[in-house]
Amino acid sequence: MNNIAIGCDHAGFELKEKIKTYLSNKSYSVNDKGCYSNERVDYPDFGHAVANEVLLKTVHSGILLCGSGNGIAMSANKHIGIRAAICWNEEIARLARQHNDANILVLPARFLSDDEAFKIIDAYLNEKFEGGRHLDRIHKIDQV
Repeated sequence: MNNIAIGCDHAGFELKEKIKTYLSNKSYSVNDKGCYSNERVDYPDFGHAVANEVLLKTVHSGILLCGSGNGIAMSANKHIGIRAAICWNEEIARLARQHNDANILVLPARFLSDDEAFKIIDAYLNEKFEGGRHLDRIHKIDQV
């Protein structure tokens, strides 16, 4: 499945639009959950929207953006079953998939160039969860 849900707040809008084109050119189907301009909005609305798509399994993965990545990641991670990882370089993105089975990539839009963001996305999408010793840890995340 090559479907990706994407969402952002106003700080991530411009980069989100570039990412949509980048992913479309790589034959991904992109489900844009907003926002749709750089006018001020509240990041939780879009974090929740993408998290819901991932949980419903209508998409393979999600990508979220806000200025620092923190607020939108916190919102998405409120959903049991979501593992949204803030990634600011390729290695962190690889490890988020390999060790943490991250199902949403979160990008700090104000701190990345377009090229850095594209490399992080490629690293994230091209990795697989290693399972093994990491699986027990993943199961503990959703325990309350």
